Amino acid sequence: MAVTIIGGGLAGSEAAWQAASADVPVVLHEMRPGTPTAVHKTDRFAELVCSNSFRGDKLDNAVGLLKEEMRRLGSLVMRAAHASRVPAGAALAVDRDRFAAAVTRALIDHPLITIVREEITSIPGTTGREPVIVATGPLTSDALSADIAALVGADHLYFYDAISPIVLADTIDRSRVFRASRWDRSLRGAGLTAGNIRLKPDTTLEGSVPECGVRLQPDPDDSIRSVRLQPDQRIDDGAACGVDDGAGDYLNCPFTREEYERFYDALVAAESATVHDFDKERFFEGCLPIEVMAHRGRDTLRFGPMKPVGLTDPRTGREPYAVVQLRQDNLAGDHFSLVGFQTQIKWGDQARVLRLIPGLEGAEFVRFGMVHRNTYVNAPTVLDETWQVRGRPMLFFAGQMSGVEGYVESAASGLIAGLNAAALVKGAPVSIPPRTTAIGALAYYVAHANPAHYEPSNITFGIMPPLADPPRSKMARKLALSERALADLQKWIDGRTTQSLPALSQA
Repeated sequence: MAVTIIGGGLAGSEAAWQAASADVPVVLHEMRPGTPTAVHKTDRFAELVCSNSFRGDKLDNAVGLLKEEMRRLGSLVMRAAHASRVPAGAALAVDRDRFAAAVTRALIDHPLITIVREEITSIPGTTGREPVIVATGPLTSDALSADIAALVGADHLYFYDAISPIVLADTIDRSRVFRASRWDRSLRGAGLTAGNIRLKPDTTLEGSVPECGVRLQPDPDDSIRSVRLQPDQRIDDGAACGVDDGAGDYLNCPFTREEYERFYDALVAAESATVHDFDKERFFEGCLPIEVMAHRGRDTLRFGPMKPVGLTDPRTGREPYAVVQLRQDNLAGDHFSLVGFQTQIKWGDQARVLRLIPGLEGAEFVRFGMVHRNTYVNAPTVLDETWQVRGRPMLFFAGQMSGVEGYVESAASGLIAGLNAAALVKGAPVSIPPRTTAIGALAYYVAHANPAHYEPSNITFGIMPPLADPPRSKMARKLALSERALADLQKWIDGRTTQSLPALSQA
């Protein structure tokens, strides 16, 4: 008996790893390269087609907590992300080629994973104890989409997702940009070893962070805090910890008011690409095209992706009127992506408008932005918290198809689906971490949100149960929620061990 997985994206790859690591055979189907998609460029598993960022990586934000929970559950995606990490301030960003290559190598080398390169046009039968996980992502083929729609008894919902442009580093005018992380936050800790590291007073590392082995120490100077590292520990080891090493992780393109006004006028006048035959444009709020945001008001961008707060231009000593941040896109450092600049503007207009950004006047674009449709089911009407289809316990949906948004959330759903599919093969009960954990809260949201107004969601502390006696400080509350989550996750892990459920992988 084996677990069948359809789709080799983040969710499918993580599900395959978890099931195989539980000593259950896996057959992983991926239609590429025989059947391509509009946005994938390779045949690798877990190829990132949008941003190269997995977002925040500290325990003071929910997605940072979710990452740490996944690390403790043996996530392949988190292991590959750490191995291919590139500088991105307090976020986790990766070299997308190295990341996909690492995931692909791990799956190909696993003796219990069989990879089949073919398109699946209908959901296989789910009888007996051979589960099926559908993790085909937002670009599910038309034939399989039709079969899924027939299965769930309703039309798919959808929203449009837009991809940011990528620029060649050598074509950026370095005399016009400056390197910095917002509020000097950085996770570049390479080379820092045991001893005291002095932190600037506005760094966000507060309290005790036992996952990292880092402790705040009192300092005679109230304006400076000190961190002691354990012997042989590097500050970038472990979970969600990092300090500023004095080097910024972003290239920042600063605007004067006049430059911003000129850029804005050109942007709102640019011609958007036709969205194929999709007649009802619904964009996910977290991935709005830059021109859609611009049409909401002249200063909308200055309070969104072009906000200058936390950045000081060293040449003027002042905060710019607006700023565009460029994030390193690969380890070689020869590609940079425009942060928050996903767009559907036609490519000719993109080149003209984006070259109005200070420092990009002569830029060569490795990839222009584009728009594609993301397809997902109305999860509250279809799925249980275990990611199983209601009434068909041997069938799972995972990833964006299942109604989550974001790389990390997609992989997390695949992680739980893979564990539960392996449990079914072994005749063990399915289970999920408690709702007090980030991964459990996400599963609860997917299964219990209002189906009349359902939209995919990123993980937030807001969907987790509140603390019984919350601290007054906002930062302290977030850290307390993370502390509770990790403690409850450990109890769940220990409970699985006593129940003889499939062992958790050690990625």
